[in-house]
Amino acid sequence: MPATQEVVKKRGNRLGFWIFGASLKLFGLSGAYGLLYFVSLYYLAFDKTAVSSCMAYTKRRFKGAGTFRQILFVYRILINQGKNLIDRHAAIAGVCKFDVQIYGYDKIRAVLDDTRKGIVLVTAHVGNWQIAMTALERFGRTVYLLMRPEDNDAVRRALKVDSGDSRIRIIAPEKFLDSVVEMMQAISEGNIVSIMGDRSYGNNIVEAVLLGEKVHLPYSAFMIAAAAQCPVVVLLSTKVSSKKYLVDISNIIMPPAGPRGKKHERIKGCVQEFASILEAYACRSPFQWYVFSDLWNIKKNSAAEK
Repeated sequence: MPATQEVVKKRGNRLGFWIFGASLKLFGLSGAYGLLYFVSLYYLAFDKTAVSSCMAYTKRRFKGAGTFRQILFVYRILINQGKNLIDRHAAIAGVCKFDVQIYGYDKIRAVLDDTRKGIVLVTAHVGNWQIAMTALERFGRTVYLLMRPEDNDAVRRALKVDSGDSRIRIIAPEKFLDSVVEMMQAISEGNIVSIMGDRSYGNNIVEAVLLGEKVHLPYSAFMIAAAAQCPVVVLLSTKVSSKKYLVDISNIIMPPAGPRGKKHERIKGCVQEFASILEAYACRSPFQWYVFSDLWNIKKNSAAEK
């Protein structure tokens, strides 16, 4: 099955979500977080796919660490991912209000004010990107998320996409040409188009180096930016305390320009720049990596893309 059509099995079920929701209302964030230490042990023992894909990351991030320490690192990542899911539910239910600080706001505000065009936003499965998205409302621009239908439900609820006053919309990538037209129009109208930079929706991938080894990463975001001649802004979020997040949008990658024959190499350079930014994040916040995919298994990933 091609990677673009594969539906990743979601962790958790309705009963589990109800239990966490009830704990959240009765005992607050700390009480709900406490359950994670037991639930994460279950997934550590039985979710072999998540553990193996996560360990592909920890082995490269913590080179030289023994097997037992690697398992502990995965356990910490599973706990932190659980905290992000609880935070998302708490934000949706209105149980808790999070302090979201933006690093690089003035920089991006100046970019948006300097041109009638919008920007391309590149995100990744690190930190809590859903909560980070809510902070973008401060720019007063509509945000268009490139996202598959099977991922829509949770994101719609988290970001209140269907509410009347929401400035967040979703573009489905299934029909590539239609989605490109939608994205180009959104940018030309001064809006923000958000694309995941660590998951590919098709064959548009190039080779880059991440944590010292080769990976395949998508280049669609940079291709769109090159066509629209607008900057690419990298969005990364970090949970710094129980009720506080830091959203970093200070990294700007300028779109490639010049002769068409050399544009692909320049796009590849942009992808490598993004990989380097992602690597720096992994060094700062190693236990907020929720990609859950072996990016370094190039042979398997290449076969899945065909």
